[in-house]
Amino acid sequence: MEQVLSQLIGGAIGGLGGGKAVKGADMGNIGNLIAGAVGGIGGGQLLGGMLGSGTDFAALASNLVGGGVAGLIVQVVVGMIVKKLRG
Repeated sequence: MEQVLSQLIGGAIGGLGGGKAVKGADMGNIGNLIAGAVGGIGGGQLLGGMLGSGTDFAALASNLVGGGVAGLIVQVVVGMIVKKLRG
């Protein structure tokens, strides 16, 4: 449970950062949070499956960082697609 929570938090932070860093991908705070959180969980699960997971502090920190990076990437991609569709 701690892993999913840290991925969710990391993804949400990454999504907010991605929306602020790439203006063409900004979907508003709520949209950035949702896209980042979904990306953080998905990316964190994928990364955790490839690297293995534990319950110590280093594993939780890697879930947080991995979720953040995945959340940022997913938010930027989704944000750019949404902006293109809306015109």
